[in-house]
Amino acid sequence: MTQRFITLLCMVMVGLTLQAQSGSPDVPNAVPGKCYAKCLIGDTYETTTEQIVVRPASKRVNVVPAQFTSASEQKLKREASTTLVPVPAKFETTTEQVLVRDASTNLVVKPAQWETATEQVKTKDASTNLVVVPAKFETVSEKTLVKDAYTKLSVVPAKYETVSEQVMTKAAYQELVVVPAKYETVTEKVLVKDASTSVEIVPAQYETATEKVLVKDASTRIESVPARYETMTETVETTPASTRWVKKQADRNCLSADPNDCLVWCLENVPAQYTTITKQVRKGCDAGYQDNGESCTKTVDVPAEYKTRTYQKLKSPATTRSIDVAAQYETRTYSKLVSPATTTTREVPAQYATRTYQKLVSPATTTSVEVPAEYSTRTYSKLVSPATTTTVDVPAQYETRTVTKLKSPATTESVSVPAEYKTRTVSKVKSPATSTSTEVAAQYETVTMSKVSSPATTTTVDVPAEYKTITKKRLVKPGGFTEWREIVCASKVTSELVISVQRALKAAGYDPGPEDNVLGSQTKAALVKYQKDKGLPIGQLDMQTLKSLGINQ
Repeated sequence: MTQRFITLLCMVMVGLTLQAQSGSPDVPNAVPGKCYAKCLIGDTYETTTEQIVVRPASKRVNVVPAQFTSASEQKLKREASTTLVPVPAKFETTTEQVLVRDASTNLVVKPAQWETATEQVKTKDASTNLVVVPAKFETVSEKTLVKDAYTKLSVVPAKYETVSEQVMTKAAYQELVVVPAKYETVTEKVLVKDASTSVEIVPAQYETATEKVLVKDASTRIESVPARYETMTETVETTPASTRWVKKQADRNCLSADPNDCLVWCLENVPAQYTTITKQVRKGCDAGYQDNGESCTKTVDVPAEYKTRTYQKLKSPATTRSIDVAAQYETRTYSKLVSPATTTTREVPAQYATRTYQKLVSPATTTSVEVPAEYSTRTYSKLVSPATTTTVDVPAQYETRTVTKLKSPATTESVSVPAEYKTRTVSKVKSPATSTSTEVAAQYETVTMSKVSSPATTTTVDVPAEYKTITKKRLVKPGGFTEWREIVCASKVTSELVISVQRALKAAGYDPGPEDNVLGSQTKAALVKYQKDKGLPIGQLDMQTLKSLGINQ
């Protein structure tokens, strides 16, 4: 009875342990036979497209180039002359027959003759089909009034022709020409300034003195030193000592017929478990420092600050003294009159300038121009006859087949083979080569030049604004949390599924590595990158990811 009680007690304890360890997850709407896991949910974005103005609308001046017409004229390239042209010898072609092989008799096999007979073979019986005759339309062009006729006042601009004439800009006159006087160069010494006495100011003298100047008064400051800690190691009990039941070998001396009565369960001591932890213990502050909890402080005397300045110190005041200044002389060069200026009279001809101006040929006028009404041609389909149905007899279909029928059997006959001749062509001199004098006509070349038919003009063209379409990603729902999602059970992750995932990732522009049917690290890295980019749950092979890759599971 004691053995049975011990066994029953051990079974109850094991059952309680398993029950404590078998806690079930709280998965909403779980379906039996499917697997679930917590997946990291990334940020959800939506892509919006908007147009921005790259360049506003403006006006552009287009230059209409001048139009030119092509005019061709002949210019003499080389004058007419006479040249000596050799006349080659003339040959005539004669054909003669030359014996190649003598006549003989050969035995020729005459093949059987066949004639081609064509006959019609019925492949399909005649029948009647209902054929829809479509409605017929004819294309009609008509004029529709777009704009009524009206009268427009057109300004005929004045016409000008370019006239060149000589206009007197300055009349002829007599000019008085001054003949300049002649000078010679003479060098002499001239007094510029008399001798005198000047008062010279002797500047005051200074010496450099250096002194110490107070910049900042002496003070005190509070110096903070962090608190001191020391590392201590401590052994902490993690699991207290306990007991456990252990099944031992069956008792050989057991006499019971029930083998369970012979099991031996021993209650053993399980020692306590310890772990060593390292922690920092505050030691205190050094001598002279005040403990403020987190740090240690003390008051430090800050001495006064001085700086050295250098300045000019008066040594002797400024005075005056008299100095004799000698007379100054300078050498000047001037022009001395040799002969006085005179005047002579010279004829100055009138001056003419050529000016080009526009001379009025006919004044500007206005004329009334009839502007006809504007029509546009539109093309449309006009019903001529409505669609109808008719019954059409479909004749029987025949196909033509060609067969070969024996007309006469093959026979042999004796055929005379005529002698073979070869035709050779030789050239014979008919008349010897001579030379004749030939007139060579003058050569002309055609020169094509461009003449202005209408001058260049400018037109103003409206340049539409340019727009650029940009795509923006907007955060709709932030991620960073986990949710229960249906995943592929491990038993269903087959090699066919893995290779399908690898091919789908490669087609989407992600590198899963080689198609080796193995869900390795490179394939997993490509899968995670794909899930992040597409806003899918991250880290598992879930059903949403498979659907996004186009894989049915």
